[in-house]
Amino acid sequence: MVCPTLELRELACVRGGRALFRELNISARAGSLLRVTGANGAGKTSLLRMVCGLLRPQGGEVLWQGTGIGRLREEFHRQLIYIGHAAALKDDLSASENLRIAVRLSGGDASVHDACAALGAVGLQGNEGALVRSLSQGQRRRVALARLVLGTQAPLWVLDEPFTALDASAAAWLLHCIASQVQRGGLVLLTSHASALALPDGVPQSELAL
Repeated sequence: MVCPTLELRELACVRGGRALFRELNISARAGSLLRVTGANGAGKTSLLRMVCGLLRPQGGEVLWQGTGIGRLREEFHRQLIYIGHAAALKDDLSASENLRIAVRLSGGDASVHDACAALGAVGLQGNEGALVRSLSQGQRRRVALARLVLGTQAPLWVLDEPFTALDASAAAWLLHCIASQVQRGGLVLLTSHASALALPDGVPQSELAL
């Protein structure tokens, strides 16, 4: 029997003395998209942080390819790209520098050429050397999402409200990027207020409602 790529087993989250969810069980396989939906405060971001090993659950376990992520540690994080709701960029560094640092922190390496090409792919041509403090919220979001251009080898993408602050053209690019990742066998886990994403036919997506 083949293990699910990602499995949440009896997962529980308590924040501020309030149970956000308990006994959460779900599994997802490679080559699929799992959308986490729910009202503000339902625990969507907490769940994504648990999946990434950034927040310890009050009960249960997150498994990656049949093994608890706590036992995999760095091996698991090398297979993961996490982009949080906040851009998490350094204002005093350029767009290119921020992107290269993000890749390095995840155990990879990106040249200046690679970073500039990725920023160009998200519509930031001419802004590669601009300090992040000078960029708009939408541009800052694009800098963070450019990480996906350089992360096609990572089998797991975890994205917290990735469409926030994006204009129509950037949102269309991101939809294509997500669809391509799923089609090449990756697993994408994201939070979204939408009931469904307008992905091409044949790209499997499921929903987890909190």
